[in-house]
Amino acid sequence: MLALQARAATDEDRKMMRQWLAGDYQALVIVSPTAAASGLAMWQALEVERYKQNNTTELAESALAALETPSHLIAVGEATAAVLNDAKRPVASYQVLQPTIANNEGMLAMPEIESLQAGDKLLIWRGLGGRRLLVDTLQARGVHIDSIAWYERIMPDEAQSQYEQWLQDFQAQNASKTIASADRIKPVVVISSGTAFEYWASIVEATVIKASEATNLEAIANQSKIDNVALKLSDFTYIVLGERLANMVAEQQLSYWRVEDLAPETILAAISAKVL
Repeated sequence: MLALQARAATDEDRKMMRQWLAGDYQALVIVSPTAAASGLAMWQALEVERYKQNNTTELAESALAALETPSHLIAVGEATAAVLNDAKRPVASYQVLQPTIANNEGMLAMPEIESLQAGDKLLIWRGLGGRRLLVDTLQARGVHIDSIAWYERIMPDEAQSQYEQWLQDFQAQNASKTIASADRIKPVVVISSGTAFEYWASIVEATVIKASEATNLEAIANQSKIDNVALKLSDFTYIVLGERLANMVAEQQLSYWRVEDLAPETILAAISAKVL
Protein backbone atom coordinates (compact mmCIF):
# COMPACT_ATOMS: atom_id res chain seq x y z
CA MET A 1 0.00 0.00 0.00
CA LEU A 2 3.06 2.27 0.10
CA ALA A 3 5.63 3.42 -2.41
CA LEU A 4 8.85 5.26 -1.63
CA GLN A 5 9.49 8.50 -3.48
CA ALA A 6 12.91 10.10 -3.44
CA ARG A 7 13.21 13.64 -2.08
CA ALA A 8 15.62 16.16 -3.60
CA ALA A 9 18.57 16.89 -1.33
CA THR A 10 18.60 20.40 0.09
CA ASP A 11 21.47 22.72 0.94
CA GLU A 12 20.78 21.96 4.60
CA ASP A 13 21.10 18.23 3.90
CA ARG A 14 24.49 18.79 2.25
CA LYS A 15 25.57 20.96 5.16
CA MET A 16 24.74 18.21 7.66
CA MET A 17 26.57 15.64 5.55
CA ARG A 18 29.68 17.84 5.46
CA GLN A 19 29.46 18.33 9.23
CA TRP A 20 29.23 14.57 9.68
CA LEU A 21 32.27 14.03 7.46
CA ALA A 22 34.10 16.66 9.53
CA GLY A 23 33.48 14.64 12.69
CA ASP A 24 30.76 16.78 14.28
CA TYR A 25 28.54 13.79 15.11
CA GLN A 26 29.26 10.92 17.49
CA ALA A 27 27.11 8.44 15.54
CA LEU A 28 25.10 8.00 12.36
CA VAL A 29 21.93 5.87 12.42
CA ILE A 30 20.54 4.56 9.12
CA VAL A 31 16.99 3.23 9.32
CA SER A 32 16.34 1.60 5.94
CA PRO A 33 18.01 0.28 2.76
CA THR A 34 16.60 3.21 0.77
CA ALA A 35 18.07 5.73 3.20
CA ALA A 36 21.38 3.84 3.12
CA ALA A 37 21.57 3.93 -0.70
CA SER A 38 20.68 7.62 -0.92
CA GLY A 39 23.01 8.67 1.87
CA LEU A 40 25.86 6.55 0.53
CA ALA A 41 25.52 8.20 -2.88
CA MET A 42 25.89 11.68 -1.38
CA TRP A 43 28.72 10.53 0.89
CA GLN A 44 30.63 9.29 -2.15
CA ALA A 45 29.86 12.43 -4.15
CA LEU A 46 31.10 14.71 -1.36
CA GLU A 47 34.30 12.71 -0.97
CA VAL A 48 35.02 13.00 -4.70
CA GLU A 49 34.20 16.73 -4.56
CA ARG A 50 36.58 17.21 -1.63
CA TYR A 51 39.45 15.40 -3.35
CA LYS A 52 38.93 17.24 -6.64
CA GLN A 53 39.60 20.55 -4.93
CA ASN A 54 43.25 19.68 -4.35
CA ASN A 55 43.96 16.60 -6.46
CA THR A 56 43.64 15.20 -9.95
CA THR A 57 40.51 13.47 -11.20
CA GLU A 58 42.29 10.11 -10.87
CA LEU A 59 43.02 10.73 -7.20
CA ALA A 60 39.49 11.98 -6.67
CA GLU A 61 38.04 8.73 -8.01
CA SER A 62 40.35 6.79 -5.69
CA ALA A 63 38.58 8.47 -2.77
CA LEU A 64 35.64 6.15 -3.34
CA ALA A 65 37.87 3.15 -2.72
CA ALA A 66 39.05 4.48 0.63
CA LEU A 67 35.90 5.75 2.34
CA GLU A 68 36.34 6.36 6.06
CA THR A 69 33.51 6.97 8.47
CA PRO A 70 34.06 9.78 10.98
CA SER A 71 31.65 8.27 13.53
CA HIS A 72 29.92 5.07 14.56
CA LEU A 73 27.86 3.77 11.64
CA ILE A 74 24.67 2.00 12.81
CA ALA A 75 22.33 0.21 10.40
CA VAL A 76 18.88 -0.98 11.43
CA GLY A 77 18.40 -4.44 9.96
CA GLU A 78 20.36 -6.83 7.76
CA ALA A 79 19.09 -5.34 4.49
CA THR A 80 20.22 -1.85 5.50
CA ALA A 81 23.64 -3.08 6.57
CA ALA A 82 23.98 -5.01 3.30
CA VAL A 83 23.67 -1.82 1.23
CA LEU A 84 26.68 -0.34 3.02
CA ASN A 85 28.73 -3.53 3.19
CA ASP A 86 28.15 -4.39 -0.47
CA ALA A 87 29.46 -0.97 -1.48
CA LYS A 88 32.59 -1.26 0.65
CA ARG A 89 35.83 -1.39 -1.30
CA PRO A 90 38.76 -3.55 -0.10
CA VAL A 91 40.59 -0.57 1.40
CA ALA A 92 37.53 1.19 2.80
CA SER A 93 37.76 1.84 6.51
CA TYR A 94 34.38 1.57 8.18
CA GLN A 95 32.46 -0.96 10.20
CA VAL A 96 28.69 -1.25 10.03
CA LEU A 97 27.20 -1.87 13.47
CA GLN A 98 23.76 -3.40 14.03
CA PRO A 99 21.45 -3.64 17.06
CA THR A 100 20.61 -7.12 18.29
CA ILE A 101 16.93 -6.32 17.69
CA ALA A 102 16.29 -4.24 14.57
CA ASN A 103 14.10 -1.49 16.04
CA ASN A 104 14.32 1.69 18.12
CA GLU A 105 14.44 -0.24 21.39
CA GLY A 106 17.31 -2.33 20.07
CA MET A 107 19.26 0.77 19.06
CA LEU A 108 18.77 2.38 22.48
CA ALA A 109 20.38 -0.69 24.06
CA MET A 110 23.54 -0.41 21.93
CA PRO A 111 26.60 0.87 23.85
CA GLU A 112 27.29 3.41 21.09
CA ILE A 113 23.83 4.93 21.60
CA GLU A 114 23.42 4.29 25.31
CA SER A 115 26.64 6.24 26.02
CA LEU A 116 25.44 9.41 24.27
CA GLN A 117 24.94 12.27 26.69
CA ALA A 118 24.05 15.95 26.82
CA GLY A 119 25.95 17.88 24.19
CA ASP A 120 26.59 14.89 21.93
CA LYS A 121 25.23 14.89 18.38
CA LEU A 122 23.52 12.15 16.40
CA LEU A 123 22.69 12.16 12.68
CA ILE A 124 19.87 9.98 11.28
CA TRP A 125 19.32 8.94 7.66
CA ARG A 126 15.64 8.12 7.29
CA GLY A 127 12.40 8.70 5.42
CA LEU A 128 10.00 11.55 6.08
CA GLY A 129 7.99 10.87 9.24
CA GLY A 130 8.50 7.57 11.01
CA ARG A 131 8.78 6.44 14.60
CA ARG A 132 10.20 8.83 17.19
CA LEU A 133 11.09 6.70 20.22
CA LEU A 134 14.83 6.94 19.57
CA VAL A 135 14.68 10.69 18.90
CA ASP A 136 12.46 11.50 21.88
CA THR A 137 14.49 9.39 24.30
CA LEU A 138 17.85 10.87 23.28
CA GLN A 139 16.56 14.44 23.17
CA ALA A 140 15.34 13.98 26.74
CA ARG A 141 18.98 13.26 27.66
CA GLY A 142 20.13 16.47 25.98
CA VAL A 143 21.52 14.78 22.86
CA HIS A 144 21.25 16.94 19.72
CA ILE A 145 19.49 15.10 16.89
CA ASP A 146 19.69 16.01 13.20
CA SER A 147 18.10 13.98 10.43
CA ILE A 148 18.06 13.83 6.67
CA ALA A 149 14.85 12.57 5.07
CA TRP A 150 15.98 10.98 1.83
CA TYR A 151 12.50 9.81 0.77
CA GLU A 152 8.85 9.96 1.65
CA ARG A 153 6.11 7.34 1.71
CA ILE A 154 3.23 7.85 -0.69
CA MET A 155 0.15 5.83 -1.55
CA PRO A 156 0.36 4.63 -5.16
CA ASP A 157 -2.49 5.64 -7.47
CA GLU A 158 -3.28 1.98 -8.09
CA ALA A 159 -3.52 1.04 -4.39
CA GLN A 160 -7.31 1.43 -4.25
CA SER A 161 -7.95 -0.66 -7.36
CA GLN A 162 -5.49 -3.32 -6.23
CA TYR A 163 -7.27 -3.64 -2.90
CA GLU A 164 -10.68 -3.84 -4.58
CA GLN A 165 -9.41 -6.60 -6.86
CA TRP A 166 -8.02 -8.51 -3.87
CA LEU A 167 -11.33 -8.08 -2.05
CA GLN A 168 -13.26 -9.40 -5.04
CA ASP A 169 -11.02 -12.49 -5.22
CA PHE A 170 -11.22 -13.01 -1.46
CA GLN A 171 -15.01 -12.84 -1.43
CA ALA A 172 -15.22 -15.22 -4.39
CA GLN A 173 -13.06 -17.77 -2.56
CA ASN A 174 -15.18 -17.51 0.57
CA ALA A 175 -18.37 -17.85 -1.42
CA SER A 176 -17.16 -21.22 -2.70
CA LYS A 177 -16.58 -22.54 0.82
CA THR A 178 -19.20 -23.80 3.23
CA ILE A 179 -17.75 -22.03 6.27
CA ALA A 180 -19.91 -19.96 8.58
CA SER A 181 -18.93 -16.30 8.73
CA ALA A 182 -18.14 -16.53 12.45
CA ASP A 183 -15.70 -19.41 11.83
CA ARG A 184 -13.74 -17.80 9.02
CA ILE A 185 -10.14 -16.85 9.73
CA LYS A 186 -9.52 -13.13 9.40
CA PRO A 187 -7.08 -11.98 6.72
CA VAL A 188 -3.75 -10.85 8.17
CA VAL A 189 -2.31 -7.40 7.38
CA VAL A 190 1.29 -6.43 8.22
CA ILE A 191 1.67 -2.79 9.29
CA SER A 192 5.20 -1.37 9.46
CA SER A 193 4.51 2.34 10.00
CA GLY A 194 1.87 4.80 11.12
CA THR A 195 1.68 6.21 7.60
CA ALA A 196 1.03 2.73 6.21
CA PHE A 197 -1.82 2.20 8.67
CA GLU A 198 -3.39 5.56 7.85
CA TYR A 199 -3.30 4.78 4.11
CA TRP A 200 -4.66 1.28 4.72
CA ALA A 201 -7.53 2.62 6.83
CA SER A 202 -8.43 5.19 4.18
CA ILE A 203 -8.56 2.53 1.45
CA VAL A 204 -10.67 0.11 3.49
CA GLU A 205 -13.08 2.81 4.61
CA ALA A 206 -13.39 4.26 1.09
CA THR A 207 -14.24 0.80 -0.23
CA VAL A 208 -16.94 0.33 2.41
CA ILE A 209 -18.50 3.69 1.47
CA LYS A 210 -18.27 2.91 -2.24
CA ALA A 211 -19.94 -0.47 -1.74
CA SER A 212 -22.70 1.06 0.36
CA GLU A 213 -23.44 3.77 -2.19
CA ALA A 214 -23.61 1.19 -4.99
CA THR A 215 -26.10 -0.98 -3.13
CA ASN A 216 -29.82 -0.57 -3.70
CA LEU A 217 -32.19 0.55 -0.95
CA GLU A 218 -33.25 -2.99 -0.11
CA ALA A 219 -29.63 -4.05 0.52
CA ILE A 220 -28.94 -0.95 2.59
CA ALA A 221 -31.78 -1.98 4.87
CA ASN A 222 -30.11 -5.36 5.31
CA GLN A 223 -26.76 -4.63 6.96
CA SER A 224 -25.52 -8.18 6.56
CA LYS A 225 -25.53 -7.80 2.80
CA ILE A 226 -23.31 -4.73 3.01
CA ASP A 227 -20.91 -6.53 5.34
CA ASN A 228 -20.54 -9.26 2.71
CA VAL A 229 -19.69 -6.71 0.03
CA ALA A 230 -16.81 -4.85 1.73
CA LEU A 231 -14.68 -5.71 4.73
CA LYS A 232 -14.26 -3.24 7.59
CA LEU A 233 -11.02 -2.57 9.48
CA SER A 234 -12.22 -4.89 12.23
CA ASP A 235 -12.54 -7.76 9.74
CA PHE A 236 -8.74 -8.06 9.61
CA THR A 237 -6.09 -9.11 12.10
CA TYR A 238 -2.93 -6.99 12.19
CA ILE A 239 0.75 -7.64 12.70
CA VAL A 240 2.20 -4.36 13.92
CA LEU A 241 5.78 -3.25 14.46
CA GLY A 242 6.49 -1.86 17.91
CA GLU A 243 4.60 -0.22 20.74
CA ARG A 244 3.45 2.91 18.90
CA LEU A 245 1.63 0.98 16.17
CA ALA A 246 0.20 -1.45 18.72
CA ASN A 247 -1.32 1.51 20.54
CA MET A 248 -2.76 2.87 17.27
CA VAL A 249 -4.65 -0.32 16.43
CA ALA A 250 -5.62 -0.94 20.06
CA GLU A 251 -7.28 2.49 20.21
CA GLN A 252 -9.57 1.35 17.41
CA GLN A 253 -10.24 -1.93 19.22
CA LEU A 254 -8.71 -4.01 16.43
CA SER A 255 -7.17 -7.44 16.98
CA TYR A 256 -3.40 -7.58 16.50
CA TRP A 257 -0.07 -9.21 17.16
CA ARG A 258 2.82 -6.97 18.16
CA VAL A 259 6.30 -7.80 16.85
CA GLU A 260 9.67 -6.13 17.28
CA ASP A 261 10.99 -6.87 13.80
CA LEU A 262 9.54 -7.94 10.46
CA ALA A 263 11.70 -10.99 9.77
CA PRO A 264 9.59 -13.76 8.14
CA GLU A 265 10.21 -16.11 11.06
CA THR A 266 9.02 -13.44 13.51
CA ILE A 267 5.81 -12.90 11.56
CA LEU A 268 5.11 -16.65 11.36
CA ALA A 269 5.72 -17.02 15.09
CA ALA A 270 3.32 -14.16 15.80
CA ILE A 271 0.56 -15.71 13.70
CA SER A 272 0.97 -18.94 15.66
CA ALA A 273 0.61 -17.09 18.96
CA LYS A 274 -2.50 -15.78 20.70
CA VAL A 275 -3.96 -12.64 19.16
CA LEU A 276 -4.26 -9.55 21.41
